[in-house]
Amino acid sequence: MSNRFGDRRVVINGASRDFGRTLAIRFAQEGAEVFLSARTAEGAEKVRDEIRALGHDRVHAFACDLADPASVRGFATRVGEITDHVDILVNNAARWLEGTDLLSASDDDVIDTIASGAVGTVLTVKNFLPLLLASEQPDIVTMVSVCGVPGNHRSSAHDAFYAAKHAQAGFTEVLSKRLRSKGVRVISLYPPDFRNNDPLSEAWETAPRTADSMLTSQSLSECVLFAVGQPRDCFIKSFHFEQV
Repeated sequence: MSNRFGDRRVVINGASRDFGRTLAIRFAQEGAEVFLSARTAEGAEKVRDEIRALGHDRVHAFACDLADPASVRGFATRVGEITDHVDILVNNAARWLEGTDLLSASDDDVIDTIASGAVGTVLTVKNFLPLLLASEQPDIVTMVSVCGVPGNHRSSAHDAFYAAKHAQAGFTEVLSKRLRSKGVRVISLYPPDFRNNDPLSEAWETAPRTADSMLTSQSLSECVLFAVGQPRDCFIKSFHFEQV
C-alpha cells in the first residue's frame, strides 16, 4: 500500500471482475478512496471485501445497471450522500458481445450491449458531472477499445459492440473539448485484446512483458495511473496501442 493517491476519490463502474476489478484494487493500493459498482450488489461487495482484506477501508460498493437510467441516477445519488466531490470517474463497464455474424445475436443482446456501453457511459458522466466539477482535480477515464478506432476490424467482437465503442469514442472526443475550460481532463484508452492478470496473484509479478508479448493489465493500469497522476497542465487525451 502507498499513499500516492490518498487525496483522490475514485468512482469505477464494472468493477466486479476483469479490468474493472484490477483498477479498483490498484487505486486502493495507491491509497485512493474507491467507490465501485457492478451490475449486482454481490459482485461489487466481493471486490470491496477483497480490498478491505488488504487493509484498505476506504472502499464502498454499489449496484448499478448501466442499461437502466434510474439505476445510474441512483448510483450517483448514493455516492453524493457519502462525499461532496469525486476526483476520478472511470467508465470501465461495457457488455462484451462476441460474434462476427450480425445475425448471431438476439435483438435483446444488441440493445443491452449498446445501452450499457454507449448510453450507460453518457448517463454516468452526466450524473456524476456535478460531483466532478466540485473537485479541484477532475478526471474522466474511459476504457474504450481498439473496436472504437475507425478502420479496425480485427476483433472477434460483434457489430453491436463495435457500435457501442464508436459511440464512446465520439462522446469522449467532444467531451474533451467542451470540458477543457472547466478543468476536466477526459482520457480515453483504446487497447486491443490484453492479458488481464489478477493483481492479487503471483502472475501479476511474473507475467511476460516483452516487445513480442500481449499487452498486460499491468501496463494498461499503469497508463491510467500515469495519466491521472500528471500535473494539471498535462492533458493526455488518449492512449493507442500497437496490436501484436
